Amino acid sequence: MSARPSSKAALFAALGDETRLRLLLRLGAGPLSIAKLTAGSNITRQAITKHLRVLEQARLVRGTQQGRERHWKLDRRRLDDARRYLDLISKQWDHALGRLREFVEH
Repeated sequence: MSARPSSKAALFAALGDETRLRLLLRLGAGPLSIAKLTAGSNITRQAITKHLRVLEQARLVRGTQQGRERHWKLDRRRLDDARRYLDLISKQWDHALGRLREFVEH
């Protein structure tokens, strides 16, 4: 995993918001415009755009212009980065807990 710690922090900060998580879930089904992302929601287009910009800065989504609309697409590679980093942390904790168990049992 080549991402710098600040890049990881931005990734997890972006994932730490409920609205942004909902946007990622919706984008998991395929690219959507802001109009479609706001449909049926009580969140304004301006607020959705702001959240999408945070997700874009964390490289979780990419926007492409299609005619007059901008369509947003989930970048699954970045989610894989998050998963790998969490797996690494989990392994470190497992190792530390194993050492603690050995110490307590002996």
